[in-house]
Amino acid sequence: MKLSTNTLLLSLLLFNSILIALSGRDFYKILGVNKDATTSQIKKAYRKLAMVYHPDKNPDDPGASEKFHDINAAYEVLSDTEKREIYDRHGEDGLKNHEKNQGGVFNSFFGGGFGFGFGNQGGQREIPRGGTITMDMHVSLEDLYKGSFIEFARFKAVPHPASGTRQCNCRTEMKTIQVGPGRFQMSPQQVCEECPNIRYVLEEKVLEIDIEPGMKDGYNYPFIAEGEPHTDGEPGDLIFIIMTQKHPLFERRGDDLYMNVTVTLRDALVGFDMNIEHLDGHLVNLKRDKVTWPGAIIQKTGEGMPNYDNNKMKGTLYVRM
Repeated sequence: MKLSTNTLLLSLLLFNSILIALSGRDFYKILGVNKDATTSQIKKAYRKLAMVYHPDKNPDDPGASEKFHDINAAYEVLSDTEKREIYDRHGEDGLKNHEKNQGGVFNSFFGGGFGFGFGNQGGQREIPRGGTITMDMHVSLEDLYKGSFIEFARFKAVPHPASGTRQCNCRTEMKTIQVGPGRFQMSPQQVCEECPNIRYVLEEKVLEIDIEPGMKDGYNYPFIAEGEPHTDGEPGDLIFIIMTQKHPLFERRGDDLYMNVTVTLRDALVGFDMNIEHLDGHLVNLKRDKVTWPGAIIQKTGEGMPNYDNNKMKGTLYVRM
C-alpha cells in the first residue's frame, strides 16, 4: 500500500514530536502556554508561576521547589529565541548537547544552579539564600493603559575570585567526646569547610521591566536571583511592586475609568457634541441633545482600562458632568 505525501509528512512530524517529548521536559506544558506563544505571553506565565511556587512561599513543600526549578529552566529556554528554536527541533537533551558543544553554561543551569533544596539532592543541606529586595515601581496610567518598557539601572554586588581561602558552609554538628572512663558527652561544635576566597565588586546592570496593558496596583514583578548576594549560597530575589501614579484627569477603579468634565451652562441646557482625549491619544466622543444636570454620568462601554488577563476586553469609562 502506497502512502500519500501528506500522510508521510504527518507521520514524520508525529515521530519527531514523540522524540522531542522523550528527550526531556515539556517546557511549554510547564509554563502552561501554547507552542506558538509570544515572548510577552511566556513572560507573563513565568512571572505568575514563579511567585506561586517560589521556595520562600512554600518552605514545607519540596514539590513546589522542584516545580520552581522547572519553571526557571523553561523560562530560560523559551525566552531566548536561539535556545527555543533548538529546543523545538531537538528537545531538552538536544539543547544540552548543543550548549555543551558550544562550551556554554547550560549544564550548570540545568544541573541545579537554583539551589533551593530541590529533589534528587541526595539529602544535602538546603542552600542558604540572600535577602529579597522589594521596591515600589511607580508607573503612569498611560503606560498601564498602552503597555511600555521601563529600564531600571542598579549596582549589584557581584562575586569575583580573590586570593587565599575562606571558611565556608559552616554548620553546627553534635560531637561525642570522652570525658572519663566509660563516660561520654555530646556537645555542639561548629564545623566549616575551606573554599576559594571571593570579593564583591559593584557592577551596573540594567533591568528591563515589561509593563503590560492592564497591570494593577500591587502586582509583583520578580527578578529571580537579582537580590542580595549570599557568600555561601544563592542570591535572593528583586521584586518590584507596581504602583499607579496619580493622574490629573483619570481615576482608575479596577478595569473602569472615571473622570470629570466641565461644560458651560448653555451646553448643559441645549446639548453638546465634544471629544475628549484618551490615555493613548485617541478621541472619545461625548454627545447629548437634552438637558444635562450637574453630576450626570455618561458611560462609554469599552473605553476603560484593558483587562490584564484578556487585553481584548476593556472596562467602562464613566464621565461625570
